[in-house]
Amino acid sequence: MLEHLTLETFKAKVFNFDVNKDWKYEGSVPCMIDFYADWCGPCKIVAPVLEELQKEYGDKIVIYKVNTEDEQQLAGMFGIQSIPSLLFVPVDGQPQMALGALPKPTFEKAIADVLKVEKPLAN
Repeated sequence: MLEHLTLETFKAKVFNFDVNKDWKYEGSVPCMIDFYADWCGPCKIVAPVLEELQKEYGDKIVIYKVNTEDEQQLAGMFGIQSIPSLLFVPVDGQPQMALGALPKPTFEKAIADVLKVEKPLAN
């Protein structure tokens, strides 16, 4: 199960905007944040793909979920207009947003290109 972020856990684990004006990632491994809603069809398609990716990449990345209905302030901060929207957050550097229900290979490419994490070899 992927961890769901609230405003408070977001500040602790991703970015504490109360303390920092400029982007400063709080985590030690890159993360992805899935902005979704329970009623969203494409979000339901992406959810199992993200679960699979988390299993495959293990502790090399963290995948979080943010329910845009419950966490409207967070969704607003990132200008979420359509869901699913996925934020790719490298340890160093600026996060990048991807929109839509992307196929798994596209996620894997973004994880490699933006997060600089290569897919682990299958056991």
